[in-house]
Amino acid sequence: MSHVSALIGLGNPGPEYAATRHNAGAWAVEAVARAANAQLRPDKKFLGLYAKVNFSGHTLHLLNPTTFMNRSGASVAALCQFFKLSPEQLLIAHDELDLPAGQARYKTGGGHGGHNGLRDIISALGNQKQFHRLRIGVGHPGSANQVVNYVLGRPGKSEQLAIEQALDECLATLPLALGGDWANAMNRQHRFSAVPE
Repeated sequence: MSHVSALIGLGNPGPEYAATRHNAGAWAVEAVARAANAQLRPDKKFLGLYAKVNFSGHTLHLLNPTTFMNRSGASVAALCQFFKLSPEQLLIAHDELDLPAGQARYKTGGGHGGHNGLRDIISALGNQKQFHRLRIGVGHPGSANQVVNYVLGRPGKSEQLAIEQALDECLATLPLALGGDWANAMNRQHRFSAVPE
């Protein structure tokens, strides 16, 4: 089984989007960069902000595409081509409406679930879906026609705190995932995420 070599965080570029729920994936990459004392820098060939880090003994490419969310695939494909990465070596971090704020889950494969960033990546990778995902819960507005405004809005204070705690736990489970121990990574992340009803 291929080990993960790249963590890619989905979001929209620019300061007006930086604090919105749709950028939760980009926050995950920023958190890993901070933990590794690295700086994400603009890299034209990858259409994004890039850093190569050592995280818990694993060499990891970090990338936040600076295309808009629905064009994320071009950035991911450029990284894969340059470093000869297969979809199985990717971990894509993205916001997840089906999980409450404060929960995050690993998942391998599957469809895009209506997420425009994932849809574009699947298409750019030649319809291959076998990449890993880090689904960062942002909650759901309750009605489908409110989703766009909701994901482009900012989380409230307690919600933001819950998301940050989930990201901290992701940093703790990430070394297991990078080492290919998905069962333990998922298990531990799941235990942390078991928010009392």
